[in-house]
Amino acid sequence: MGRRKNSNDNNMNQSSHSHHSHNSKIRFEDPEEEEETTQCSNNLDESMCDPECSDKAIDEPNDVMEGDDKTSADYYFDSYSHFVLDVGAGTGILSLFCAKAGAAHVYAVECSHMADMAKEIVEANGFSNVITVLKGKIEEIDLPVAKVDIIISEWMGYFLLFENMLNTVLHARDKWLVDDGVVLPDKTSLYLTAIEDAEYKDDKIEFWNNVYGFDMSCIKKQALMEPLVDTVDQNQIVTNCQLLKTMDISKMAPGDASFTAPFKLVAERDDYIHALVAYFDVSFTKCHKLTGFSTGPRSRVTHWKQTVLYLEDVLTICEGEAIVGSLAVAQNKKNPRDVDIMLKYSLNGRRCMVSKTQHYKMR
Repeated sequence: MGRRKNSNDNNMNQSSHSHHSHNSKIRFEDPEEEEETTQCSNNLDESMCDPECSDKAIDEPNDVMEGDDKTSADYYFDSYSHFVLDVGAGTGILSLFCAKAGAAHVYAVECSHMADMAKEIVEANGFSNVITVLKGKIEEIDLPVAKVDIIISEWMGYFLLFENMLNTVLHARDKWLVDDGVVLPDKTSLYLTAIEDAEYKDDKIEFWNNVYGFDMSCIKKQALMEPLVDTVDQNQIVTNCQLLKTMDISKMAPGDASFTAPFKLVAERDDYIHALVAYFDVSFTKCHKLTGFSTGPRSRVTHWKQTVLYLEDVLTICEGEAIVGSLAVAQNKKNPRDVDIMLKYSLNGRRCMVSKTQHYKMR
């Protein structure tokens, strides 16, 4: 997976993607053009997908999705008498938040050398009596307690599922979480949309068709199979967004991360489509307020960015027409942290008719 250019990840307001202007919409003149109504498919969660809702710019994490206020007695996180397990603690930042919020004790598990740094950070901030850092794999360590009341983890990877720690979180849930315990975050949703992206596709993919007069299109085929992780300018979005999959981390089984989901992407203007784009939202539904964040193109840039799946063909689409198909996602058999994606799509439009299957590999 490549980068479009060397953008600074710390500058959350800068996009590294190509910036296209859509001040004037492309219109394909058609004397027989009829007015059509864009509709979402039945499994589209409009409240999460609406640009004015989920994909709005985020000023603070707690401003994204809010619900009614609840009393602290309704939630585990405010209880001073409960144990918390931080899976893949890294620097221990989430453990520090938990300790500061009043957890009785936090067990921060980290298998890398960062565990040593986490211990230093915990000591430097005066939380050694509340946070215990354990170096090792979740599947191999022993906790000092039989059960915990809360499991926290920043397990998400690119495309939500690439190099993620979801199975490790589920293992910890099944082994150590009390029956009425809480996993945070507890819900994630994966979405799909379509974009115009001629500049980048021509520059980095079509380039291989003619390299100083030589045919190197075999490299183009390889490039198309590798999803690109990068930020997408919201002005490039041509269609609605489609909810593909929602995962309830407190209830799901490990195998649920492999799935096939149908989609219907309806054009909101006349344009060309060069790629489909996947992104995800994360929700904390067991907090005082329903809160979370989005990694979508209309939200503040996160380090997850978006995942771009380039199409072999350039699709010419008119407003109201739809790309329909399915996206199959599965763990790679040789390496479970890798992801195999199969995209089936078709467009039966006035200017373009296509039906195709493409395979992608996130490695």
